[in-house]
Amino acid sequence: MSFVFSNPMRLLYTIWCALLFAILFTLFFPFIFLCIQWDSTRRYAQEAVRLMGQCFFFLIGMPIRVDWRFRPDAKQAYVYCANHFSYFDIAVTGVVVPGFYAFIGKKGVKKIPLFGYMFARLHIMVDREAARSRAYSLAKSIRVLKEGRSIIIFPEGGILTKEPPKMAYPFKDGAFIMAIQQQVPIVPMTLVNNHYILPDESPIRMRWSPVKVVFHEPIPTTGLTPNDLDQLKEQTFRIIDNELHSQWAKTIPYESR
Repeated sequence: MSFVFSNPMRLLYTIWCALLFAILFTLFFPFIFLCIQWDSTRRYAQEAVRLMGQCFFFLIGMPIRVDWRFRPDAKQAYVYCANHFSYFDIAVTGVVVPGFYAFIGKKGVKKIPLFGYMFARLHIMVDREAARSRAYSLAKSIRVLKEGRSIIIFPEGGILTKEPPKMAYPFKDGAFIMAIQQQVPIVPMTLVNNHYILPDESPIRMRWSPVKVVFHEPIPTTGLTPNDLDQLKEQTFRIIDNELHSQWAKTIPYESR
């Protein structure tokens, strides 16, 4: 059961979390920067970021509870598709997804000092308003999958919904086009309560609660063609949507819904 902080306590906890992140990022960034320069694959840099995330969750006292209905092979490439209600989603998925991966992220992240540089060098940036940028990011994602590296994507296309657990519908095509083209399995992921922990609202306030993540059984794409795109999108959406609605009432306190 989660502990619901009062507003002053939530403010203090938010400051504590932000301070810890700043300290950890300052300590880890020089090593991450050197890894980026030295290792063209970026694998060691990603592992350093993962370790930083693990330290962060440990120090803020927030456990991550994963329901492994499927345990991905760390050496295999997948397209991970998750719901996106909170900026906390990136931190959580970056820690729990096994193996070597790349996020598909908004181009605006590049503007954040140092963090933006790190994110842009390790992952794939896209300007969703520009057709050329979308095409470039799709082509780069396909190259990444060919290299055996997974893709993590939020197929809603951003934090769009104002009524969690209701997701933005329909999902965008990109994740499913790349999965079909490369015949790579889709792994649906449900991020159950990140919106409760860090709502997409102002002012920013954190709550303490164990993080809950579900890894669903993969959806194979072997033999699928572009004609199966809509069906694949719908199947992925329904898996995540059903899990969100079944978990929401049990996980999110009534006063926060």
